[in-house]
Amino acid sequence: MESILDSLSKTEFISICVRDPRLVKDDFWHTHIDYEICVHTNSMCFRKKTSCVRRRYSEFVWLRHCLEQNALIIELPKLPPWNPFISLRNKEQVSSRMKGLQEFLENVLHTPLLLSDSRLHLFLQSDLSIKRMERCARGKTRYTVAEAIQRTSSGYVSRLEKSSSCDSDCESCSSSGFGLSVDTTLRESPLPGVL
Repeated sequence: MESILDSLSKTEFISICVRDPRLVKDDFWHTHIDYEICVHTNSMCFRKKTSCVRRRYSEFVWLRHCLEQNALIIELPKLPPWNPFISLRNKEQVSSRMKGLQEFLENVLHTPLLLSDSRLHLFLQSDLSIKRMERCARGKTRYTVAEAIQRTSSGYVSRLEKSSSCDSDCESCSSSGFGLSVDTTLRESPLPGVL
């Protein structure tokens, strides 16, 4: 009886939240809005059990395109429509977009086939740019996907890139092994507001 209760309490979950829209100034004329994506999970599919990154709408479009290429037989969820005139002052617009982005991610994360795409994990748990995520997923960086996810916030990946003798045209400097079967203990504080 206890083993059944133990297994029930260890049911895997993935909780995702899109929140905290922020206006980012690209240059004098251009701005964009980015959103904080927080993940809290006990799933063996994820290297980190808690993480927060910031992503903009165009990066969501990139992710959907990547997933579409990888899973041709699955109909992917839609993103909220693109609106070039979205403004942080219009709370309804921003709220609607955040809700749509969160629903998109929730649907993606509930599709087991999509969980095997390393670009999804880099998108959700690293602060790499699109270009660096692509290179890392292809094994064309000096760091692995697992290293990028585990240590991006500490500057580890940046130091590796600066010391790398590998240029962007090389075949591969290291494996892009995902290492999902190894679950490491992390010394992180839990996400605020997530129990």
